[in-house]
Amino acid sequence: MEAVLAKYENQINVFSEFLEDLPDTDEPVWVLGECYNAKTGKTELLSDVHSRLWFTYRKKFSPIGGTGPSSDAGWGCMLRCGQMILAQALVCSQLGRAWRWRAEGGQPEKYHRILHCFLDRKDSCYSIHQMAQMGVGEGKSVGEWYGPNTVAQVLKKLALFDDWNSLAVYVSMDNTVVIEDIKKQCRQASSESRLRPRPCGWQEPFTSRETPEQACSHTDGHRATTCPHSQSHSDWRPLLLVIPLRMGINHINPVYIQALKECFKMPQSCGVLGGKPNLAYYFIGFVGEELIYLDPHTTQSAVEAEAGSGVDDQSYHCLRSPRRMKITNLDPSVALGFFCKSEDDFDSWCNLVQQEIQMKRNLRMFELVENHPPHWPPFVPPTKPEVQTTGAEFIESTDKLFESEEEFEILNV
Repeated sequence: MEAVLAKYENQINVFSEFLEDLPDTDEPVWVLGECYNAKTGKTELLSDVHSRLWFTYRKKFSPIGGTGPSSDAGWGCMLRCGQMILAQALVCSQLGRAWRWRAEGGQPEKYHRILHCFLDRKDSCYSIHQMAQMGVGEGKSVGEWYGPNTVAQVLKKLALFDDWNSLAVYVSMDNTVVIEDIKKQCRQASSESRLRPRPCGWQEPFTSRETPEQACSHTDGHRATTCPHSQSHSDWRPLLLVIPLRMGINHINPVYIQALKECFKMPQSCGVLGGKPNLAYYFIGFVGEELIYLDPHTTQSAVEAEAGSGVDDQSYHCLRSPRRMKITNLDPSVALGFFCKSEDDFDSWCNLVQQEIQMKRNLRMFELVENHPPHWPPFVPPTKPEVQTTGAEFIESTDKLFESEEEFEILNV
Protein backbone atom coordinates (compact mmCIF):
# COMPACT_ATOMS: atom_id res chain seq x y z
CA MET A 1 0.00 0.00 0.00
CA GLU A 2 2.85 2.37 0.79
CA ALA A 3 4.27 1.91 -2.72
CA VAL A 4 0.87 2.64 -4.26
CA LEU A 5 0.46 5.80 -2.21
CA ALA A 6 3.95 6.97 -3.18
CA LYS A 7 3.26 6.35 -6.86
CA TYR A 8 0.14 8.50 -6.85
CA GLU A 9 1.30 11.08 -4.34
CA ASN A 10 0.63 13.85 -6.81
CA GLN A 11 -3.04 12.88 -6.78
CA ILE A 12 -3.65 12.54 -3.05
CA ASN A 13 -1.20 14.80 -1.25
CA VAL A 14 -3.04 18.00 -2.13
CA PHE A 15 -4.31 20.76 0.13
CA SER A 16 -7.84 21.99 -0.41
CA GLU A 17 -6.80 25.50 -1.40
CA PHE A 18 -5.05 24.02 -4.45
CA LEU A 19 -8.14 22.17 -5.72
CA GLU A 20 -9.78 25.34 -6.98
CA ASP A 21 -11.21 24.74 -10.42
CA LEU A 22 -10.63 26.91 -13.44
CA PRO A 23 -12.54 30.18 -13.23
CA ASP A 24 -15.95 30.43 -14.85
CA THR A 25 -15.02 33.30 -17.12
CA ASP A 26 -15.45 34.48 -20.68
CA GLU A 27 -11.86 35.73 -20.73
CA PRO A 28 -9.54 33.68 -22.93
CA VAL A 29 -7.14 31.27 -21.28
CA TRP A 30 -3.69 31.23 -22.88
CA VAL A 31 -1.38 28.23 -22.50
CA LEU A 32 1.96 28.21 -24.32
CA GLY A 33 0.65 29.96 -27.42
CA GLU A 34 -2.74 28.21 -27.49
CA CYS A 35 -6.00 30.01 -26.67
CA TYR A 36 -8.91 28.30 -24.90
CA ASN A 37 -12.39 29.14 -23.68
CA ALA A 38 -12.73 28.00 -20.06
CA LYS A 39 -16.45 27.36 -20.51
CA THR A 40 -16.62 25.60 -23.87
CA GLY A 41 -13.09 24.25 -24.23
CA LYS A 42 -12.32 23.06 -20.73
CA THR A 43 -11.62 19.47 -21.79
CA GLU A 44 -9.12 20.54 -24.44
CA LEU A 45 -7.53 23.03 -22.04
CA LEU A 46 -7.01 20.46 -19.30
CA SER A 47 -5.69 17.93 -21.83
CA ASP A 48 -3.08 20.47 -22.89
CA VAL A 49 -2.04 21.22 -19.31
CA HIS A 50 -1.95 17.54 -18.32
CA SER A 51 0.27 16.79 -21.33
CA ARG A 52 3.08 19.02 -20.08
CA LEU A 53 5.89 17.09 -18.43
CA TRP A 54 5.81 17.77 -14.69
CA PHE A 55 9.05 17.43 -12.77
CA THR A 56 8.92 17.60 -8.99
CA TYR A 57 11.09 16.95 -6.00
CA ARG A 58 12.18 13.31 -5.89
CA LYS A 59 13.60 11.09 -3.17
CA LYS A 60 15.45 7.78 -2.97
CA PHE A 61 17.64 8.34 -6.03
CA SER A 62 21.35 7.51 -6.09
CA PRO A 63 23.40 10.07 -4.12
CA ILE A 64 24.52 13.00 -6.27
CA GLY A 65 28.26 12.75 -6.87
CA GLY A 66 28.32 9.42 -5.07
CA THR A 67 28.19 10.89 -1.57
CA GLY A 68 25.79 13.82 -1.93
CA PRO A 69 22.05 14.14 -1.28
CA SER A 70 19.63 11.45 -2.44
CA SER A 71 16.70 13.89 -2.55
CA ASP A 72 16.33 17.42 -3.86
CA ALA A 73 13.41 18.31 -1.59
CA GLY A 74 13.80 21.83 -0.28
CA TRP A 75 16.44 23.02 -2.75
CA GLY A 76 15.82 21.67 -6.26
CA CYS A 77 12.61 23.48 -7.27
CA MET A 78 14.25 25.84 -9.78
CA LEU A 79 16.22 22.95 -11.24
CA ARG A 80 12.95 21.05 -11.70
CA CYS A 81 11.41 24.09 -13.38
CA GLY A 82 14.43 24.24 -15.66
CA GLN A 83 13.82 20.60 -16.56
CA MET A 84 10.19 21.45 -17.39
CA ILE A 85 10.99 24.33 -19.74
CA LEU A 86 13.64 22.23 -21.49
CA ALA A 87 11.32 19.23 -21.72
CA GLN A 88 8.68 21.43 -23.34
CA ALA A 89 11.23 22.42 -25.99
CA LEU A 90 12.13 18.78 -26.62
CA VAL A 91 8.47 17.75 -26.87
CA CYS A 92 7.83 20.51 -29.40
CA SER A 93 10.93 19.50 -31.34
CA GLN A 94 10.35 15.74 -31.39
CA LEU A 95 6.55 15.37 -31.09
CA GLY A 96 5.11 18.76 -32.02
CA ARG A 97 3.09 21.28 -30.02
CA ALA A 98 -0.19 19.52 -30.88
CA TRP A 99 0.88 16.23 -29.27
CA ARG A 100 -1.22 15.13 -26.29
CA TRP A 101 -0.49 12.62 -23.54
CA ARG A 102 -2.92 9.77 -22.84
CA ALA A 103 -3.14 8.35 -19.33
CA GLU A 104 -3.95 4.88 -20.67
CA GLY A 105 -0.52 4.64 -22.32
CA GLY A 106 0.51 3.97 -25.90
CA GLN A 107 2.92 6.91 -26.08
CA PRO A 108 5.34 7.32 -29.00
CA GLU A 109 8.85 5.96 -28.68
CA LYS A 110 10.26 9.47 -28.81
CA TYR A 111 8.21 10.44 -25.79
CA HIS A 112 9.91 7.76 -23.71
CA ARG A 113 13.29 8.82 -25.08
CA ILE A 114 12.62 12.32 -23.82
CA LEU A 115 11.63 11.02 -20.38
CA HIS A 116 14.83 8.98 -20.21
CA CYS A 117 16.77 12.23 -20.54
CA PHE A 118 15.34 13.44 -17.22
CA LEU A 119 15.38 10.31 -15.04
CA ASP A 120 17.02 10.82 -11.65
CA ARG A 121 20.24 8.99 -12.42
CA LYS A 122 23.77 10.18 -13.10
CA ASP A 123 23.85 8.98 -16.72
CA SER A 124 20.70 10.86 -17.86
CA CYS A 125 21.53 14.01 -19.79
CA TYR A 126 19.29 16.39 -17.87
CA SER A 127 18.96 14.58 -14.55
CA ILE A 128 19.03 16.40 -11.23
CA HIS A 129 22.51 14.87 -10.86
CA GLN A 130 23.85 16.45 -14.03
CA MET A 131 22.20 19.82 -13.38
CA ALA A 132 23.40 20.08 -9.79
CA GLN A 133 26.93 19.05 -10.72
CA MET A 134 27.14 21.33 -13.74
CA GLY A 135 25.98 24.11 -11.44
CA VAL A 136 29.25 23.77 -9.53
CA GLY A 137 30.88 25.48 -12.50
CA GLU A 138 28.40 28.33 -12.08
CA GLY A 139 29.46 28.84 -8.48
CA LYS A 140 26.63 26.84 -6.91
CA SER A 141 27.25 24.05 -4.44
CA VAL A 142 25.18 20.87 -4.70
CA GLY A 143 22.09 21.49 -2.59
CA GLU A 144 22.13 25.26 -3.03
CA TRP A 145 19.11 27.12 -4.39
CA TYR A 146 19.33 28.45 -7.97
CA GLY A 147 17.91 31.50 -9.69
CA PRO A 148 16.46 31.57 -13.24
CA ASN A 149 19.65 32.83 -14.91
CA THR A 150 21.87 30.19 -13.30
CA VAL A 151 19.54 27.40 -14.37
CA ALA A 152 19.52 28.80 -17.92
CA GLN A 153 23.33 28.72 -18.01
CA VAL A 154 23.34 25.12 -16.77
CA LEU A 155 20.85 24.08 -19.46
CA LYS A 156 22.96 25.76 -22.13
CA LYS A 157 26.00 23.72 -21.10
CA LEU A 158 24.22 20.39 -20.69
CA ALA A 159 22.56 20.68 -24.11
CA LEU A 160 26.03 20.50 -25.66
CA PHE A 161 26.27 16.85 -24.54
CA ASP A 162 22.89 15.87 -26.03
CA ASP A 163 23.61 14.47 -29.49
CA TRP A 164 20.11 13.16 -30.14
CA ASN A 165 18.16 16.39 -29.79
CA SER A 166 20.92 18.68 -31.07
CA LEU A 167 19.20 21.62 -29.39
CA ALA A 168 20.81 25.07 -29.45
CA VAL A 169 20.25 26.90 -26.16
CA TYR A 170 20.83 30.64 -26.35
CA VAL A 171 20.77 32.66 -23.14
CA SER A 172 20.57 36.40 -23.68
CA MET A 173 22.65 38.86 -21.69
CA ASP A 174 21.96 42.41 -20.54
CA ASN A 175 18.27 42.11 -21.52
CA THR A 176 19.35 42.00 -25.18
CA VAL A 177 18.60 39.36 -27.82
CA VAL A 178 21.03 39.51 -30.74
CA ILE A 179 19.62 38.06 -33.96
CA GLU A 180 23.02 37.74 -35.63
CA ASP A 181 24.42 35.69 -32.74
CA ILE A 182 21.45 33.35 -32.58
CA LYS A 183 21.61 32.57 -36.29
CA LYS A 184 25.33 31.96 -36.00
CA GLN A 185 24.81 29.52 -33.14
CA CYS A 186 21.90 27.66 -34.73
CA ARG A 187 23.73 27.22 -38.03
CA GLN A 188 27.05 26.33 -36.42
CA ALA A 189 26.69 22.62 -35.88
CA SER A 190 25.01 21.51 -39.09
CA SER A 191 28.35 20.51 -40.57
CA GLU A 192 29.44 18.88 -37.30
CA SER A 193 26.33 16.75 -36.77
CA ARG A 194 26.68 13.01 -37.17
CA LEU A 195 24.92 10.01 -35.68
CA ARG A 196 26.27 9.00 -32.31
CA PRO A 197 24.93 6.55 -29.74
CA ARG A 198 21.65 7.77 -28.37
CA PRO A 199 22.00 9.68 -25.13
CA CYS A 200 20.30 9.26 -21.78
CA GLY A 201 20.43 5.47 -21.57
CA TRP A 202 18.28 4.86 -24.65
CA GLN A 203 19.22 2.11 -27.08
CA GLU A 204 18.30 2.46 -30.75
CA PRO A 205 15.66 -0.01 -31.92
CA PHE A 206 17.09 -0.68 -35.38
CA THR A 207 19.30 -3.69 -35.92
CA SER A 208 22.73 -4.19 -37.42
CA ARG A 209 21.08 -5.45 -40.62
CA GLU A 210 19.33 -2.13 -41.15
CA THR A 211 20.86 0.79 -42.91
CA PRO A 212 20.27 4.30 -41.54
CA GLU A 213 17.92 4.95 -44.46
CA GLN A 214 15.89 1.82 -43.70
CA ALA A 215 15.62 2.84 -40.09
CA CYS A 216 13.99 6.07 -41.25
CA SER A 217 10.90 4.11 -42.25
CA HIS A 218 10.03 3.13 -38.66
CA THR A 219 6.85 4.62 -37.31
CA ASP A 220 5.80 5.25 -33.75
CA GLY A 221 2.09 4.77 -34.31
CA HIS A 222 1.38 8.45 -34.89
CA ARG A 223 3.74 9.63 -37.58
CA ALA A 224 6.95 8.61 -39.28
CA THR A 225 9.86 8.87 -36.88
CA THR A 226 12.19 11.71 -37.83
CA CYS A 227 15.50 10.22 -38.78
CA PRO A 228 18.62 11.66 -37.11
CA HIS A 229 20.49 11.21 -40.38
CA SER A 230 18.23 13.72 -42.10
CA GLN A 231 18.46 16.04 -39.08
CA SER A 232 22.24 16.11 -39.38
CA HIS A 233 21.94 17.74 -42.80
CA SER A 234 19.61 20.49 -41.63
CA ASP A 235 20.96 24.02 -41.76
CA TRP A 236 19.20 25.05 -38.53
CA ARG A 237 19.35 23.50 -35.08
CA PRO A 238 16.14 23.78 -33.05
CA LEU A 239 16.45 26.75 -30.71
CA LEU A 240 15.54 27.18 -27.07
CA LEU A 241 15.84 30.90 -26.43
CA VAL A 242 16.02 31.90 -22.77
CA ILE A 243 15.82 35.56 -21.75
CA PRO A 244 16.66 36.23 -18.08
CA LEU A 245 15.06 39.48 -16.93
CA ARG A 246 14.50 41.58 -13.85
CA MET A 247 11.17 43.34 -14.24
CA GLY A 248 11.35 45.53 -11.16
CA ILE A 249 13.19 45.84 -7.86
CA ASN A 250 11.20 44.12 -5.12
CA HIS A 251 7.99 43.58 -7.07
CA ILE A 252 7.11 43.30 -10.75
CA ASN A 253 6.66 46.71 -12.35
CA PRO A 254 3.05 46.88 -13.64
CA VAL A 255 4.31 48.43 -16.88
CA TYR A 256 5.68 45.01 -17.90
CA ILE A 257 2.55 42.95 -17.20
CA GLN A 258 0.92 43.28 -20.61
CA ALA A 259 4.19 42.48 -22.39
CA LEU A 260 4.53 39.35 -20.23
CA LYS A 261 1.04 38.28 -21.28
CA GLU A 262 1.94 38.79 -24.93
CA CYS A 263 4.84 36.35 -24.52
CA PHE A 264 2.43 33.57 -23.50
CA LYS A 265 0.34 34.28 -26.61
CA MET A 266 3.21 33.70 -29.02
CA PRO A 267 3.20 30.31 -30.80
CA GLN A 268 6.86 29.96 -29.83
CA SER A 269 6.13 30.32 -26.10
CA CYS A 270 7.95 27.74 -23.99
CA GLY A 271 6.91 29.12 -20.62
CA VAL A 272 8.56 31.25 -17.95
CA LEU A 273 10.84 30.38 -15.03
CA GLY A 274 10.07 32.39 -11.93
CA GLY A 275 8.01 32.40 -8.76
CA LYS A 276 8.59 33.95 -5.37
CA PRO A 277 11.82 34.30 -3.35
CA ASN A 278 13.22 30.76 -2.92
CA LEU A 279 10.02 29.30 -4.33
CA ALA A 280 10.21 28.44 -8.04
CA TYR A 281 7.31 27.74 -10.43
CA TYR A 282 7.07 26.92 -14.13
CA PHE A 283 4.56 29.35 -15.62
CA ILE A 284 2.74 28.12 -18.72
CA GLY A 285 0.03 30.73 -19.33
CA PHE A 286 -2.47 33.17 -17.91
CA VAL A 287 -6.15 33.98 -17.55
CA GLY A 288 -7.19 37.53 -16.73
CA GLU A 289 -4.75 38.84 -14.14
CA GLU A 290 -3.60 35.41 -12.96
CA LEU A 291 -0.69 33.28 -14.09
CA ILE A 292 -1.09 29.53 -14.61
CA TYR A 293 1.78 27.37 -13.41
CA LEU A 294 3.07 23.90 -12.63
CA ASP A 295 4.39 23.51 -9.09
CA PRO A 296 7.42 21.28 -8.42
CA HIS A 297 6.90 21.29 -4.63
CA THR A 298 5.65 17.71 -4.31
CA THR A 299 8.07 14.99 -3.23
CA GLN A 300 7.77 11.71 -5.10
CA SER A 301 9.93 8.60 -5.22
CA ALA A 302 12.45 8.34 -8.03
CA VAL A 303 11.35 6.25 -11.02
CA GLU A 304 13.54 3.46 -12.31
CA ALA A 305 13.60 2.38 -15.97
CA GLU A 306 15.84 0.09 -17.97
CA ALA A 307 17.77 1.42 -20.96
CA GLY A 308 15.65 1.39 -24.09
CA SER A 309 12.43 0.66 -22.21
CA GLY A 310 9.32 2.67 -21.57
CA VAL A 311 8.95 4.76 -18.42
CA ASP A 312 6.20 4.47 -15.83
CA ASP A 313 5.08 8.03 -16.49
CA GLN A 314 1.99 8.57 -14.33
CA SER A 315 3.93 10.70 -11.85
CA TYR A 316 5.33 12.91 -14.62
CA HIS A 317 1.98 14.54 -15.41
CA CYS A 318 0.00 16.76 -13.05
CA LEU A 319 -3.61 15.62 -13.37
CA ARG A 320 -5.22 18.14 -11.06
CA SER A 321 -6.48 21.55 -12.14
CA PRO A 322 -3.62 23.97 -12.83
CA ARG A 323 -2.62 26.32 -10.05
CA ARG A 324 -2.82 30.08 -10.40
CA MET A 325 -1.38 33.17 -8.78
CA LYS A 326 -1.85 36.90 -9.26
CA ILE A 327 0.63 38.39 -11.67
CA THR A 328 1.36 41.18 -9.19
CA ASN A 329 2.70 38.57 -6.74
CA LEU A 330 5.38 37.43 -9.18
CA ASP A 331 8.99 37.96 -8.17
CA PRO A 332 10.58 40.36 -10.69
CA SER A 333 13.43 37.95 -11.47
CA VAL A 334 12.28 35.64 -14.28
CA ALA A 335 13.49 33.90 -17.42
CA LEU A 336 11.34 33.84 -20.55
CA GLY A 337 11.50 30.77 -22.77
CA PHE A 338 10.77 30.41 -26.49
CA PHE A 339 11.21 27.48 -28.86
CA CYS A 340 11.89 27.99 -32.57
CA LYS A 341 12.12 24.81 -34.59
CA SER A 342 13.18 26.50 -37.84
CA GLU A 343 14.74 29.72 -39.01
CA ASP A 344 11.37 30.85 -40.36
CA ASP A 345 9.91 30.19 -36.94
CA PHE A 346 12.59 32.37 -35.36
CA ASP A 347 12.04 35.14 -37.93
CA SER A 348 8.32 35.02 -37.14
CA TRP A 349 9.08 35.35 -33.43
CA CYS A 350 11.27 38.39 -34.12
CA ASN A 351 8.42 40.04 -36.02
CA LEU A 352 5.99 39.35 -33.16
CA VAL A 353 8.40 40.84 -30.62
CA GLN A 354 8.83 43.97 -32.72
CA GLN A 355 5.09 44.40 -33.17
CA GLU A 356 3.74 43.39 -29.74
CA ILE A 357 6.54 44.26 -27.33
CA GLN A 358 8.85 46.86 -28.84
CA MET A 359 6.52 49.09 -30.86
CA LYS A 360 3.61 49.11 -28.38
CA ARG A 361 5.53 49.59 -25.14
CA ASN A 362 7.20 52.76 -23.88
CA LEU A 363 9.33 50.75 -21.46
CA ARG A 364 10.58 47.66 -23.23
CA MET A 365 10.82 44.32 -21.46
CA PHE A 366 13.97 43.47 -23.45
CA GLU A 367 15.80 44.64 -26.56
CA LEU A 368 15.92 42.82 -29.88
CA VAL A 369 18.80 43.94 -32.10
CA GLU A 370 19.94 42.76 -35.51
CA ASN A 371 23.72 42.94 -35.07
CA HIS A 372 26.16 42.09 -32.31
CA PRO A 373 26.86 45.26 -30.27
CA PRO A 374 30.36 46.52 -31.18
CA HIS A 375 31.26 47.24 -27.54
CA TRP A 376 30.55 43.64 -26.49
CA PRO A 377 33.20 40.90 -26.61
CA PRO A 378 33.03 38.84 -29.82
CA PHE A 379 30.31 36.19 -29.82
CA VAL A 380 31.67 32.65 -29.76
CA PRO A 381 29.05 29.88 -30.08
CA PRO A 382 29.27 27.57 -27.06
CA THR A 383 31.14 24.30 -27.47
CA LYS A 384 31.30 21.22 -25.28
CA PRO A 385 33.38 22.27 -22.26
CA GLU A 386 36.34 20.34 -20.97
CA VAL A 387 35.31 18.48 -17.87
CA GLN A 388 37.40 18.92 -14.77
CA THR A 389 37.08 16.70 -11.74
CA THR A 390 35.55 18.59 -8.81
CA GLY A 391 34.28 15.60 -6.89
CA ALA A 392 31.25 15.42 -9.17
CA GLU A 393 30.77 13.15 -12.16
CA PHE A 394 29.81 14.64 -15.52
CA ILE A 395 28.89 13.02 -18.79
CA GLU A 396 32.07 13.64 -20.78
CA SER A 397 30.31 12.57 -23.96
CA THR A 398 27.18 10.70 -24.82
CA ASP A 399 29.51 8.18 -26.46
CA LYS A 400 30.54 7.11 -22.95
CA LEU A 401 27.00 6.09 -22.08
CA PHE A 402 27.11 3.02 -24.28
CA GLU A 403 30.65 1.76 -23.82
CA SER A 404 29.27 -1.20 -21.87
CA GLU A 405 26.53 -1.94 -24.41
CA GLU A 406 28.33 -4.39 -26.69
CA GLU A 407 25.22 -4.92 -28.77
CA PHE A 408 24.96 -1.24 -29.64
CA GLU A 409 26.21 -0.50 -33.12
CA ILE A 410 27.89 2.84 -33.66
CA LEU A 411 27.08 4.30 -37.04
CA ASN A 412 29.25 7.08 -38.38
CA VAL A 413 27.71 9.12 -41.11
